[in-house]
Amino acid sequence: MSDKAELVVEDRKIQVSNLSKVLYPKIGFTKGQVIDYYIRIAPVLLPHLKDRPLTMKRYPNGVNGEFFYEKNCPSHRPKWVKTAKVWSESNNRMMNYCLAQDLPTLVWTANLADLELHTSLARKRDVARPTMMVFDLDPGAPADIVQCCQVGLWLHGLLARMKLKSFAKTSGSKGLQVYVPLNTSVTFDQTKDSSRALAQHLETNHADLVTSNMSKAARKGKVFVDWSQNDEHKTTICVYSLRAKEEPTVSTPVTWDEVESCLNKKKADLLKFPTDKTLARVGKMGDLFEPVEKLKQKLPKGKL
Repeated sequence: MSDKAELVVEDRKIQVSNLSKVLYPKIGFTKGQVIDYYIRIAPVLLPHLKDRPLTMKRYPNGVNGEFFYEKNCPSHRPKWVKTAKVWSESNNRMMNYCLAQDLPTLVWTANLADLELHTSLARKRDVARPTMMVFDLDPGAPADIVQCCQVGLWLHGLLARMKLKSFAKTSGSKGLQVYVPLNTSVTFDQTKDSSRALAQHLETNHADLVTSNMSKAARKGKVFVDWSQNDEHKTTICVYSLRAKEEPTVSTPVTWDEVESCLNKKKADLLKFPTDKTLARVGKMGDLFEPVEKLKQKLPKGKL
């Protein structure tokens, strides 16, 4: 592949450039390989991007260079890129977010060195109503994803007692994330209250390992159960997105058996997924996160 090319993607012509530019210097992973990964993962990724306002995290000079978040969809976007208008309280104006509705748009964003795809927990038709509740399990050194697995299993058990199915994925960085699909009428206030209560319950019962406190100082050697992502004005890393780490690791769905195995074997690398491993898993297992977009569940009323 030359350094510039015109890709024809679903009848759309897309100019791509700097294809040999190295974006992950540690292993020499190029922009062309980033685009290739997103093309290959698209069949399972696009359903999770559809109709969700997208915040781009762009690394024009690679993961070791400066990055910037882009909420407003660039004015130079192709005419066929769809957008969603979302009111921003912090900016006191309407923002025009990109919507990655199709493969051409995904390729276009990858060509902008948008390594990370951060999406709203709500869809464009009603940005005040989340379709899911999420927990970001963030370890404070020397804790790592192994300890996150223990906390994730405790949380999975709590949710099961509430008759709620939950699904796990790696953050693609150092932690684990737990998603509770809802897809029913619910507000961010409700999901935030419920997630906070669950995080505090875990902290009360497992104070040696769990904190629900956002303070960095409180996290040392513990797992921070971040409930605050359940907010209309926040985004989470989309499943199957690359992460801008030393290596091109992916936020990858995992089974609860795999979470348990990682805990029992105490091997953090069991839940580390570079692009090739994630693509192979999808080829073999399909989209483990498919139910997150479709499964209907209701938050129970009242206290835990």
